[in-house]
Amino acid sequence: MFEKNTKIYIAGHKGLVGSAIWQNLWQRGFHNLIGKTHKELDLMDRAKVREFFDKEKPEVVVLAAAFVGGIMANSLYRADFIYNNLQIQQNVIGECFSHRVKKLLFLGSTCIYPRMATQPIKEEELLTSPLEYTNEPYAIAKIAGLKMCESFALQYGCNYIAVMPTNLYGYNDNFHLENSHVLPAMIRKIFLAKCLMEDNWEVLRKDLNKRKVENISGESTKEEISEILKKYGIEKNNLKLWGSGKVLREFLWSEDMADASVHILLNVDFKDTYPQGEKQIRNCHINIGTGKETTIKDLSEMIKKELSYKGEILWDASYPDGTPRKLTDVSKLHSLGWRHRVELLEGIHLLTQWYKDNL
Repeated sequence: MFEKNTKIYIAGHKGLVGSAIWQNLWQRGFHNLIGKTHKELDLMDRAKVREFFDKEKPEVVVLAAAFVGGIMANSLYRADFIYNNLQIQQNVIGECFSHRVKKLLFLGSTCIYPRMATQPIKEEELLTSPLEYTNEPYAIAKIAGLKMCESFALQYGCNYIAVMPTNLYGYNDNFHLENSHVLPAMIRKIFLAKCLMEDNWEVLRKDLNKRKVENISGESTKEEISEILKKYGIEKNNLKLWGSGKVLREFLWSEDMADASVHILLNVDFKDTYPQGEKQIRNCHINIGTGKETTIKDLSEMIKKELSYKGEILWDASYPDGTPRKLTDVSKLHSLGWRHRVELLEGIHLLTQWYKDNL
């Protein structure tokens, strides 16, 4: 446990993950927190990162900054996903070592696991078979990050721990129709489909003014708006979602993820992440999840009910599904003293309400 005045740098403090961790630490009485926006500090610029560490001298670092997106973004921007994330990780982890940071928490993702990993997925499944093709570049970058943490800990005794959260959703999420993750994207699509079906152009325009779709805003004509929404499967009487809807996914409320991360940051050391007496120490990362899953189709029905959408939901199987199933084994996390609190239906209610309240 750290003193309450410990200086903690949260890289990516404005994002879904970082903002939730910041809030959790603040509520626990840790108020000496440092955060820099991308405009203030480009983490891909090694010289700027070194200058920041020289000046601020953080004692603890949470690396929650990353270049992220959903299936479509991962497929389109493969070079960006591997290059940008490797650069960020190399710079931040390198400076943590150079400046003798006491503890580092690295945030990854369960997409690091093989496409056909044994379910539920234990940490030991890492690197046992091929990755899912659509997000392979991002996964490789995150694997490199966790292996950097593991390697610095083993060679130099650094207290660096990597955690791998499952699919996250929560306040401050990204609701981009193409580049966001499945749950927030689905909430927005169903919300827009409901507005279109009910001819609620006032709210629909308000939504588009808050978050443009390509170059279309609430100031565009009805014809232009209808055309761009149709491109994303949103029409007057139905909504077409990408994929078959049959794949299974696990979802974790972002505030639960933050609580688990801070619990590990404050109570778990690197030596606690692997069985003592092992000759070959590996897979020291920790899964963070619920250990529960649902189909994407069932998820859409939950959101449809929450938003009282009366239209039909169709599925376009010509779009990729991604990994068929991705359920985490969270027994390691449970053994370290933490379990999730927010169930999926409650989380969907909280997020849809937040989305409507923040238009």
